[in-house]
Amino acid sequence: MSLWSSYRGLAPKTRALFGIGLMAWAGIGLWTTPQVENALGMQPTREEQDALDRKLAVRVVRIGGEEGEISDNRAN
Repeated sequence: MSLWSSYRGLAPKTRALFGIGLMAWAGIGLWTTPQVENALGMQPTREEQDALDRKLAVRVVRIGGEEGEISDNRAN
């Protein structure tokens, strides 16, 4: 029996509790990640964080317009 069919075989109330439990587990993980990183000495330096933010910045390019101009804007 596959995992999906096993899940579908559960009672609706059990599936709801399982989903709530999974969301709670994910929320706890997101909430405690900074503390775990600090405890393990894995927190990035300010320079590393700035470099990552620059790499992940969304670049928006608008082409055209009324006069056909090209503008390049970076979201911050």
